[in-house]
Amino acid sequence: MALWGNTDLVTNAGTIGIAYTNGLVTGAGTTFVTAGVSTGNVITVGTGATYGYAIVESVTDATTLTIVNTDNLVDPAADVPAGATYFISQEPLYVLGDSHFRAPESKTSGFSTSPVFTGVFGVDEIELGVANAASGDARKYAAPHTGWVGITTYVDCHGTVRVKSEVLVAGGILTTSDAPDDGQFPDA
Repeated sequence: MALWGNTDLVTNAGTIGIAYTNGLVTGAGTTFVTAGVSTGNVITVGTGATYGYAIVESVTDATTLTIVNTDNLVDPAADVPAGATYFISQEPLYVLGDSHFRAPESKTSGFSTSPVFTGVFGVDEIELGVANAASGDARKYAAPHTGWVGITTYVDCHGTVRVKSEVLVAGGILTTSDAPDDGQFPDA
């Protein structure tokens, strides 16, 4: 099992439910096998990670996989009801233990009364080039390097959008195009 891959969206097709007793993830309209989901991928459950996240232990078929444990779900002793949204990524596993860069979320913090967004994104050379060529608020998303980047955004007390980035895994692992998979770092 690798510590990270190069895709920030492996799949999000369909919906899922999770049984906490055995870590069984049951999907509806999912394509776990053909999408390339594998051991060590990170599954973020619910819009804005409302249910939390887990690490994929094994993939059985297109609609069934198991997770390592439920420790990182919001309520690790409760089932996630069927019909929950999700996405699976190859983000660095060590980020899951970092309270600042866990699953994507919006929260209110001490330095802003507006919601503060945090998330981790795979940024390839194409996405970095687009961000560097942008203007206005879009330019603020230009990371200092390709790789896995932690992003924090908020609106300060003057109404100005602030974007802070931290390169978590620098590298050429994302050199051509990881997928047209996110809005923060468009591929074109």
